[in-house]
Amino acid sequence: MKKSTIFVLVAVLALLVVPALQAATWTGWITDAACAAKGAKAEHKGCALKCAGKGEALVFYNNADQKIYKLDKQDEAKAHVGAEVAVTGDLDGDSIKVTSIAETKPEK
Repeated sequence: MKKSTIFVLVAVLALLVVPALQAATWTGWITDAACAAKGAKAEHKGCALKCAGKGEALVFYNNADQKIYKLDKQDEAKAHVGAEVAVTGDLDGDSIKVTSIAETKPEK
């Protein structure tokens, strides 16, 4: 096989594989695991931070499917409690391996 043919095959495979490896993005709220979906609002910020201070995990409420997902980066999540966010990462069952968390709307 010619080197140019091998190069083309590798390039085509890279174009097919790379998009599959890209992280997904979801929009929703950071809340505490105890309140879960009930805490998916700005007014819940104080309560969620209080619960997190007592050891409760922070989780992500996804607006689209209305499900709760565990987050691996608790410190980053804590910085965004009380704001609607876009979470980018890789989904593994009911957990998200977070790449980034960014607020979608300014906090009021």
